[in-house]
Amino acid sequence: MRLARGDGTIAYEVHGAGPLVVLAHGMGEDRASFRHLVPLLVRAGYRVASVDVRGHGESSPHWPSYAPAEVGGDLLAVVRTLGGPATLVGSSSSGAAVVFAAVEAPDLVDGIVQVAPFVAVPRPNLVRRLAQAVVLRSPRLFGRFHRTLFPAARPPDDAAYRARLVAGLRGRMAAVRGVVAPVAPHWTERAAAVRQPVLILMGTRDPDFGDPGAEARAARRRFRTAEARMIADSGHYPHADQPAATAAQLVEFLAVTTRRTR
Repeated sequence: MRLARGDGTIAYEVHGAGPLVVLAHGMGEDRASFRHLVPLLVRAGYRVASVDVRGHGESSPHWPSYAPAEVGGDLLAVVRTLGGPATLVGSSSSGAAVVFAAVEAPDLVDGIVQVAPFVAVPRPNLVRRLAQAVVLRSPRLFGRFHRTLFPAARPPDDAAYRARLVAGLRGRMAAVRGVVAPVAPHWTERAAAVRQPVLILMGTRDPDFGDPGAEARAARRRFRTAEARMIADSGHYPHADQPAATAAQLVEFLAVTTRRTR
């Protein structure tokens, strides 16, 4: 499906019936990141929309802005099109977007889930900045980096997924850089305004953080009301390497968020 958004189109797909859940992937990925999670949520009785974030997947490649507030607006547009409200799930960089969406349109958002969110604004040293600049300009090098985010377990189709992902990133690396470019305000400045239930999910072996548990607790403290839960033996993408455990946590949370609007 395609949704017109002024400067381009947003691609998404919908499966199942029931209360609406909208999934948004992280930097450099696409909606197939959730390929192992979606069937589990559908089986649990939810209508699930997985979205290609602007500039990624089958969405338009070039946009004037990839800021999380804009991505959040895209998610709200999907909710309006499908008939909300919805619970929004944002992975990695999209964890910022769901915060902006929840504040902008509380009537459309039952609750939000941040999967592996970044709390602090990254301030890498010179060597790391140079390495990051190279990786974020090369689909092939991004693919190698992506592989490191699964230190504990890999989906059975991991290699095939990554090969397709790398091929699809050609001509789209500006968008990859765009979704993680520093921009003000940071999502943490909006978190206290979120009134809906919030769940933080973090893999216990997420290599993006020196202490994943501490990062999850730091995210939780930004909100008025939030809960942080850890997914054992999982890296940066719990929905991919531990989909059953992730689905179990989400279904428990969704029972609370969807009850609010029934």
